[in-house]
Amino acid sequence: MTNRKKVIIIGAAGMDFHVFNTYFRDNENYEVVCFTRASEQNLGTVSLEEHNYPKELTGSLYHNGVPIYSETQLADLIEKFNAEEVVLAYSDLSYDEVMRKSAIVNSKGADFRLMGFNKTMIKANKPVVSICSVRTGCGKSQISRRVYKLIKDKGLKVVAIREPMPYGDLKEQRCMRFETYEDLDKHKCTIEEREEYEPYIENGMVIYAGVDYAEIIKNAEKEADVIVWDGGNNEISFYKPDLLITIVDPHRPGHEISYFPGEVNARAADVIVVNKEDSAEKESIEIVKNNVKDINPNAIVIDANSAISVEDEESIRGKKVLVVEDGPTLTHGNMAFGAGKLAADKYGCIIVDPRPNITGSLEKVYKKFSHLGVALPAMGYSPQQINELEEVIDKTECDVVISGTPIDLTKILKINKPMVRVKYEHEDKGELEQVIDEFVKNKVR
Repeated sequence: MTNRKKVIIIGAAGMDFHVFNTYFRDNENYEVVCFTRASEQNLGTVSLEEHNYPKELTGSLYHNGVPIYSETQLADLIEKFNAEEVVLAYSDLSYDEVMRKSAIVNSKGADFRLMGFNKTMIKANKPVVSICSVRTGCGKSQISRRVYKLIKDKGLKVVAIREPMPYGDLKEQRCMRFETYEDLDKHKCTIEEREEYEPYIENGMVIYAGVDYAEIIKNAEKEADVIVWDGGNNEISFYKPDLLITIVDPHRPGHEISYFPGEVNARAADVIVVNKEDSAEKESIEIVKNNVKDINPNAIVIDANSAISVEDEESIRGKKVLVVEDGPTLTHGNMAFGAGKLAADKYGCIIVDPRPNITGSLEKVYKKFSHLGVALPAMGYSPQQINELEEVIDKTECDVVISGTPIDLTKILKINKPMVRVKYEHEDKGELEQVIDEFVKNKVR
């Protein structure tokens, strides 16, 4: 026990906890001295100083839990704890960012490690379809819901499981199940969490999430014939897939071979869906297709659209609008626009700039993500940040607000303007249905 290798896990409250739980928690060869939280993740949330991954989740080797610090302190933490190894365990990083982190770690004499999925994937007792991607905002969740429906329509019981976004009491969030709107309030979900869970609820589907994915799968298997993994960001699947579908985005050509761990998902995929072809340039579509063909020539490639629809088209046609977009797509995903802007352009709207009215933590968001422009990300990681979002909307002069998030923001925000919701769903020529037919035939008893 005294010779345990000292390890720091750097993450963002997702894959880091999963890596700890599956590989390090009961491993007597290692001592995880701390986690770090990425400084660019979820701006506006509470400070992580002196926060812990709680002892109730850390097993028998960690009687006081494991402390969590800001990643900005990484170099000092390596020296403080005499760490021998630093494990990178979060997603949506450019290769330049990955190697810069390695340089920080190596400059302090420690090893820099990327975990292979054989050590972190959990083998389920039910067939698993994993939907992953190469970047945040490619359209995983809409395709996950489509896969869920295709399987359910065959008379099978289906449950979805989502990569975590645990921003509250981690002990209480060990295993969460969402089937009703009341469940969202019960678990005190942020806007980002609602963006992932609420569309499932709207469609009469069940989705799990949390912190301990061994515990989650045990519960999900009790009520499902098939599990659908709806991966977060461009994260690697937490469960060993019987079918891996990876989504690529021609709005960001080249990212499928330049972001971690997105390229891992593209290389490992059984099926690659080229999404959003209805709004992307032909040249960009070809770049993406050529790249995935080079790295994974055996994958089935499906051409797909992300078809948008508007509740009341005439209420926005030609109007002066403020566009609110899905937060993670714009921030973590580095997109300058989403479905809201596509709808605004389609109906000849004039998009107004909210930036003169931003305050508080939203100022930090715009400073960090300078590509945002006139898009207003639906940040809402705390009551204070929700209030700031409401204030920006109220102060921005426009006729109507276009919401391009996956949820009904009127359930959360109290604003002085009408809001029109944009929805988007997967659309292809039937290839995805054929893939699922084959999966059910071969993998589901």
